Amino acid sequence: MFSLKPKEGAGTPVAPVPQQGSSTMKFALAIGAVAILALGFNAYSTRVALEDRIKVLEHMTEKNDDNLTKLQKDATAMASDIQVVGKKLGVTAQELDASRKYAEKIRKDQEQEKQQLASELATKASSTDVAAVAKETSNKLAEVQQDANSKIGNVSGEVKAVATKLDATNSDLAASRRDITDVRTTLSQQIARNANELSDLRKKGERDFFEFDIKKDKKHPLARVADIQMELKDTDNKRQKYNIVIHVDDAKLEKKDRTANEPIQFLVGRDKLRYEVVVNVVDKDRIRGYLSTPKDKVLAAERPAFRPPEK
Repeated sequence: MFSLKPKEGAGTPVAPVPQQGSSTMKFALAIGAVAILALGFNAYSTRVALEDRIKVLEHMTEKNDDNLTKLQKDATAMASDIQVVGKKLGVTAQELDASRKYAEKIRKDQEQEKQQLASELATKASSTDVAAVAKETSNKLAEVQQDANSKIGNVSGEVKAVATKLDATNSDLAASRRDITDVRTTLSQQIARNANELSDLRKKGERDFFEFDIKKDKKHPLARVADIQMELKDTDNKRQKYNIVIHVDDAKLEKKDRTANEPIQFLVGRDKLRYEVVVNVVDKDRIRGYLSTPKDKVLAAERPAFRPPEK
C-alpha cells in the first residue's frame, strides 16, 4: 500500500487517497479461506463415506465368503448323499432284477411240471382201459364191504353175549346188595346206645356182647376185645368222630371218620362170621363201646364150613 506525500516545495497540499484495495483483498482472502475450508470438509466427508463404504463392502465380502464356504460344504455333503443313494439304488436294482429272474424261473418250472403231468395222464389214459379199472375197483370195494359186514356181525354177536352176561352180573350184584342191606338193617336194629339197651340185647340171647374202654397209648397201642385186637388212632370229641384199626385174621382193617353209635361190621375166620363194633362214647383219646359176635357160630356163618374128611 502506498501513500502519496506532497512534494516538498509544492504550494498546494494534496488530499490523501482512500485505501479501497486493502478491503477487497481481505474479502477475497476470506472467501478463499471459506472455499478452502469447504473443500477440505467435503474431502473429509467424502473420505469418511468412502471408508464406511469400504468397510461395508469388506463385511459383505466376508459374509459372502462364509456363505460360499457353507455352500461348498453343503454341495460336498449333497454329493456324498447322492453317491450313497446311487449305491443303494444300484443294490435295489440288482435285487429287483434277481427277484424277477427267480420268479421267471419258478413260472417256467411250474409250466414244465404242468406239461409233464398232462403228458403222464394222457399216457396212462391211452394205455389203460378205464372200464376195466372201474370194474376191478368195484369188485374190490364189494369184497371189502362184505368182509367188514362179516366182522361187524361177529362183533355185534360178541357184544350181545357180553351184554347178556353183564345183565346177569348186574342182577346178581343187585340181589347181593339187597341181601347185604337186609343183614345190615337187621343188625342196625339191634344196636345198643347205652347200658340199658345193651342189657336188653343180652336178654334176647341171640349174640354175645363184649364191652370195651380203649385209650390211645403209644407204648401199648393194641387192646384185645374177645378174639380181636383194636388200635385207637385219633378222636374228635366235638364232632364225636374217631379213627381205629381192627386187627383180625392177620389183617388190618382201618376205619376212618366213624361216628358214635355207627356200627362197623366185618367178617372173621374161615366161616366168615359177622362181627360188629359199636362205639357209644367218644372222649379225648378214649372210646367206649362194645363188640357184638354171633352166639351160634355154625348158623351165623356167611357160607358153609368145609371140614376135612375124617380118617
